[in-house]
Amino acid sequence: MSESAVRDAARTVLRPARATRTRPADAPDGGGRLAAIDALRLLAALAVAAYHYVGTPTPRFWGDTHDLPQAAPLLHAVSGYGWLGVEAFFLISGFVICMSCWDRTPARFAVSRIARLFPLYWAVVLLVVAMGTVTVLIGQRSGAPTDLRTTLGNLTMIPGPLGVDFTAGVAWTLWVEARFYLLMGALLLIGLTYLRVVAFGFLWLLLASIGRELDSAVLDELLLSQYVGLFVAGIACYLMHRFGPNPLLWLLTGFAWCYTLTVLQDRVATHPTSGWPVSAAVLTGFLALLLLAGLSRMRHLRWRVLIYAGALTYPFYLVHQSVGIPVARGVLKAVPDLGLLPSISVGLLFSLLLAAVLNRYVDRRLGPLLRRHLTTALDPAPAAARRPRGQGRALAGPLATADPRPAGD
Repeated sequence: MSESAVRDAARTVLRPARATRTRPADAPDGGGRLAAIDALRLLAALAVAAYHYVGTPTPRFWGDTHDLPQAAPLLHAVSGYGWLGVEAFFLISGFVICMSCWDRTPARFAVSRIARLFPLYWAVVLLVVAMGTVTVLIGQRSGAPTDLRTTLGNLTMIPGPLGVDFTAGVAWTLWVEARFYLLMGALLLIGLTYLRVVAFGFLWLLLASIGRELDSAVLDELLLSQYVGLFVAGIACYLMHRFGPNPLLWLLTGFAWCYTLTVLQDRVATHPTSGWPVSAAVLTGFLALLLLAGLSRMRHLRWRVLIYAGALTYPFYLVHQSVGIPVARGVLKAVPDLGLLPSISVGLLFSLLLAAVLNRYVDRRLGPLLRRHLTTALDPAPAAARRPRGQGRALAGPLATADPRPAGD
């Protein structure tokens, strides 16, 4: 093979397919949406909820008279793998956050994430604290911490590093997400291009592997060594969605997935009812669904019901454990004849309805409001330009001896 032929082959591998052929049909924070991705979000959230409600290995989770393995043996066994929904969220996040970063400045990316995450999170933290306070006042034991110091620490969304307990149990995943956002923000400072993102993916995997080899807690925390493969695989899926599949992106996906399934054993070890082969198969199936959502005809779906379901996913995820489970326990205690599974259904339904309320009155109203004010704050006008009309003339009295502006202004 001639030297020119080798160069042409290399260019074919490194050059992405034309963007116009598979241009993304949406942006997460505006415009259209990928309804299929929203459906995957909902699937992941339901998996996590199933684990917390009926798949938990905690003995007598619903009381001494209710044993999940006996009440619903098959459902309990299947839902025992629902914790993989968290891994699925990180995989989807790699796809969606890479999409959100594209054609944005670091500041505007930060604004989009803050406005998207914090209003709902603050509302849920305050709601859980209010419920816990009322529970204590009526003489019952609250399952969530309600003291002021813990609440303040939780409002930062980083209670773990601050040394306080999580008010909303599932919020630990938000701290993982926040560190991923910081890494993507650093990449934005350099400049986002196809080859830079690909290089970032390979480099991130390599550095995380070195961190694990050195058994470095610092590198593990900074580089998210447990979850890096999921984020990078999601990023690679988005690049395929935007530029079309090619051998380089498949190679990145393959490396990321081999890494992911290898370190998955660490998470399986913390879930004694789960096995690595089944966990690996379930998670790989979710990767296949993400690829279908981004590359097949599914990417053209615009079903409003799926888009709305995707919008409810975040509030539902936040409230289903810290609010929904106490509600289900309260129903089970107040109406024992209703039975375990119907009481669980009430808790899930209440969580879903509460998520709809939070989406309507917090996410849709406070989110855009916060985004608008933060965007304005990125480039504030000088204080003099914000003076009300007539204020400048009022100063031109006895206290104003001269025009402060240079001649000619």
